[in-house]
Amino acid sequence: MSVTDRLDTPTDAEVILADLRTWLGTNWDPDLTVAEWWELLGTSGWAAPTLPTTAYGRGVARSVGVQIGRTIHEFGALGAPDGLGVMLAAPTIADQGTPEQIETLVRDIVTGQRAWCQLFSEPGAGSDLAGLSTRAEEDGDEWIINGQKVWTSLAKDADLGMLIARTAPDLPKHKGITYFAIDMHQPGVEVRPLREMTGHAMFNETFLTDARVASSAIIGDRNNGWAVANTTLSHERASLGSGGGASRGMLLTPGTVAGNLTKRVGDFVQAPKPARKAAAVGAAVGAVDSGPARRAGMHDLLIDQARRAGVDQDPLIRQDLVRLYIVNELGRFNGERLKAVRAAGGDVPGMANISKLSMSNIMRMVRDVGMQIVGAQGMLHAYQPADQVVLNEATGNPMLASVTMTALYAQAPAIYGGTDQIQRNIIGERVLGLPREPGPDRDTPFSDLAKNA
Repeated sequence: MSVTDRLDTPTDAEVILADLRTWLGTNWDPDLTVAEWWELLGTSGWAAPTLPTTAYGRGVARSVGVQIGRTIHEFGALGAPDGLGVMLAAPTIADQGTPEQIETLVRDIVTGQRAWCQLFSEPGAGSDLAGLSTRAEEDGDEWIINGQKVWTSLAKDADLGMLIARTAPDLPKHKGITYFAIDMHQPGVEVRPLREMTGHAMFNETFLTDARVASSAIIGDRNNGWAVANTTLSHERASLGSGGGASRGMLLTPGTVAGNLTKRVGDFVQAPKPARKAAAVGAAVGAVDSGPARRAGMHDLLIDQARRAGVDQDPLIRQDLVRLYIVNELGRFNGERLKAVRAAGGDVPGMANISKLSMSNIMRMVRDVGMQIVGAQGMLHAYQPADQVVLNEATGNPMLASVTMTALYAQAPAIYGGTDQIQRNIIGERVLGLPREPGPDRDTPFSDLAKNA
């Protein structure tokens, strides 16, 4: 059976979810390996349901994809492979890749066989990403890559990378870039961790020294990598803004490095818990706790923390929790609005950028109300797992780490995936039609541009 005729595009969310529950009842087996389970989940379209039906998906809206993830979790099954493969690489390849690339690269993503990282930013090319200087020089059927990338999320677990490199320095900087799928396990690729103030090292710097990538691994057209990269960034902003990951339950790293594929899948899940009854934090906070709309993952935790700290009746905290609920609901409504417009053949320009800005704002709100709830305990944070055990015992609050980790991490979303300032520039220039910033970038060959200016 080909990818094209594997699935029809469902239209009704309730029908889709009923179909999923039936499928789970037939196929879920905790004694399978993770690889065997992800093979079933991925090839049936449930691992990445927002992908087109021609690319191992079900063609559903992002809001329905969130419901699918939640339903899998509530059933008690392991959800889709986590990471940038499902989030960014697969939708980019589905949009810009060849059928052969979809059949190989996307299939390995949705079945968890390969993990991905994103090789975009450089020490001298962050907000001005098109100013990148990593070089790709043609050598027969291959390209030789030299350069440095930075802020490479999850690179230590990656099998493949989404790489943009300069292939034509004599063209203007936006036109001489090519997008590659590069093997991260080869000689010439060195990954070094960058430890952040949370104590973790999610980000890395990556050094590419005479690394090689085949011409067949070019995604999109040669020297048209800027357009392909913008496809990736659009998916990133939409995905980050949707908050969908919070509803997916247990997430597990895919690929050959993490070592999860051969393990028993049932060891990574818990029996589904009965739905909690709506408890009283008060009418307003109760709406956050048990409302029918999508809830960000921190909502329940913050409400529990408010109860634990005895501040659930504090009018300012109650107001902040409801405000957090409202902005999440606005994001959900925007998603439904976009779905309806696209179903009619239209689009809402700038919605991905608006979603990204909203996500940054929500993270700051979660930080502020969380620290307000936990009070002085918010000054305590453990940077190593062993220290976390001691801190949990000292405070009697094992969920404190989630609050402090979020508070420390909340500064990052306004930077990664395109800074808030870049999102506003895009909305202003491409959506509202405001004048572009002046400069020679668009017509001057990259090799003639002043560097570090």
